[in-house]
Order: sequence, then C-alpha cells, then structure tokens
Amino acid sequence: MYNIQLMNKIAKLGTDNFDRAKYNVGEDVSSPDGILVRSADLHSTDFGPELKCIARAGAGVNNIPCDKCADNGIVVFNTPGANANGVKEIVIAALLLASRDIIGGIEWAKTLAGDPDAAKKVEKGKAQFAGGEIMGKTLGVIGLGAIGRLVANVAVDLGMNVVGYDPYLSEAAAELLKPEVKKASGYDEIYSTADFITLHIPATPETKGMFNADVIAKLKDGVKLLNFSRADLVISSDLISAVESGKIAKYIVDFPTSDIIGVHKNIIAVPHLGASTEESEDNCAVMAVRQTIDYLENGNIVNSVNYPRLTLDRSGDSRICVLSKNADPVSITTAVGDFVASSSASKGDFGYAVYDVEGTVSADKLDSLSKIPGVIKVFTV
Repeated sequence: MYNIQLMNKIAKLGTDNFDRAKYNVGEDVSSPDGILVRSADLHSTDFGPELKCIARAGAGVNNIPCDKCADNGIVVFNTPGANANGVKEIVIAALLLASRDIIGGIEWAKTLAGDPDAAKKVEKGKAQFAGGEIMGKTLGVIGLGAIGRLVANVAVDLGMNVVGYDPYLSEAAAELLKPEVKKASGYDEIYSTADFITLHIPATPETKGMFNADVIAKLKDGVKLLNFSRADLVISSDLISAVESGKIAKYIVDFPTSDIIGVHKNIIAVPHLGASTEESEDNCAVMAVRQTIDYLENGNIVNSVNYPRLTLDRSGDSRICVLSKNADPVSITTAVGDFVASSSASKGDFGYAVYDVEGTVSADKLDSLSKIPGVIKVFTV
C-alpha cells in the first residue's frame, strides 16, 4: 500500500486516478511515499526517509525545497503546460484592463446606484475612463514557455506586434510560435520597443528582482507591465516609484503583496487567479497524480525539476531504482549484477538509473547498493 499525503485540496478528477486498493490517500496520511501539493509551503516540513516524490499541481515550485529534496533522493515533479490555457486567458484580460480603465469605470458606475439620472450621468462621465486599443501596439513577451508562447500567438491574432525573448527557447518550442512573432536578440530590445510587457519566467536566484530601477529606466515611457509569473521578479519599491512618476502607466500583478496592495490606482492586484479555473485545476491534478503513479509503480521520471527525465518500458520481474549524487556509475552497475535492461541519466550532479532484473531483489543487494559512495536512495518497484 502506497501512502499519499495531500497538502492542499487536489481536484477529484486527479485523485480518482489512484487505485484505492493500492493507495491510501488523504490529508492526514502519515509516513507518505508521495506528497501532492499546490500552494502549501513545504520549506519547513520534515520529510521522512520513506518519501520518494513530491508532485506540485502547477508549474512553479518555489514553495518546495527542491535542492534539499534532491539531496535526500526525493524527486520533485511539476506540471508544465497543464494550466497554460487558463493563465493565457487571464493575461489577455489583463492586456485589456491595462489598456482601458474598465475597473475604474465599473467602480464609478456603482456610485450611481439608485440615481434616476444614472443613464445621463454615465454618458456625461464616461470620457474620464477612456483608453486605447491594443491592436497595432507592441507586446513584449519575456519567456516563451508553455504560457508565454500561447500569449504571444493570441496577441498576434488580436492584431498586436509581438516580440519575444527566451534565452532557453528550444527549436521545437520555437516552431510552435506563429511566424509573426519576432524573436528578440535580448531583453533590451523588448525594453526599448514594447508598449506592453508580460512576464512568463520562473523565479530563480538569477531572475529575482530583475525588474528594478535600472531596467525600468530602459522601458518606454508609459509602458504597461503584466506580471503573472512571480512577485519576486519585481522590486516593489522601484515599481511603485515608476508608477507614481508615470514611467509605468499600469502594473497588473497576479501575486499581490502587502507593499503594493492599494498604494496606487494604476497598480491592479489580482488575487492569484491565473490558474484558478476548474479546467486548470483538473489538468494539473491529473498530470501530477499520473506522474506520481508512474514513478512509484514503474520508477519512470517525467517533468522533474531536480532529477533527470528517464522512462523505460518494463522488461523484468523487478526494477531497481538508484538515485545518486556524483556516484561512480560503474560501481552501481557492478553491484547490481545481472540485469535484462537498464537506463541511466543525469542532471547536474544528480544521477538516476534503473535496472530490470529477473526474480526478486534481496535485501542484501539493496543494502550493498545503498553503501556505495554517492548513492542517496535505492528502492525496487
């Protein structure tokens, strides 16, 4: 029986994939083999030695101590692309909110409730909420992954001039972009030309605070900035100063923090609604659960952020799974002995290997493998 702990409410469409004859699933499950999480912060969580994987029902994993997990042989999964359409749609809504004062107009209209002259006052007062159109404007897309790519393509259909930049853009991903999407030579090209900028990059030590006073100074006057990635990408104090001066005309963020909420009418704080659709939550849950099952039952790794991708069709009676850090692969293979199939891969300092063997695997063999220098965790499936 596998124990699966739910750290948040996970969509039933996903958890229904667990065979309850083999899986004990719930929030109060102890000694879990796997953890499913959405937004719960796991940085202070103590993980038991039996924990093999954590699946994040979403793309961002900043709420999970991925390095600590890797050092303890815990594979961290995410679900890239599963919520991409939901986020894409709200970004398009944000483009319109940034271009036209729809929110201000709605709030003003509420003040006319019960006024018999409301219709006349609306016609007289609507001019104060007029805005511009997005057609013909330039949209800079920073990050052309699953979400950024969809946003760029839709913006082309809406008549915008789209320029994107992603230093890690693969040829396969580039082929999914509409040919009208111009690929910039670097961030500065976007900074100097875009009327709107939308961020679709992960929060990493390299990207944290990348939108600071120095970068903001490079932007076009009156640019509209959309942040549906992470709050940490932007230095709040610099952003507020830029909005107050008019350098940034609108800032719409899906990760509101206490230092920006309500400080200026041109900062629109959305309460993290990007992937808050039934469809997105279902898609993320299904992907997270299926990746967990495939790893626990077959040792296959797909969409891990801290261990390499590795999948292999089963061909023996048992499969030995070995997670390691800077270990000698020859020593591991020698200790395994006879096997009918194997595969191995690495990601940075961390390695993963599977060996299909005939019959059952003795406790002594697993013990000898675990004692090899650099081997972190060994188990069979």
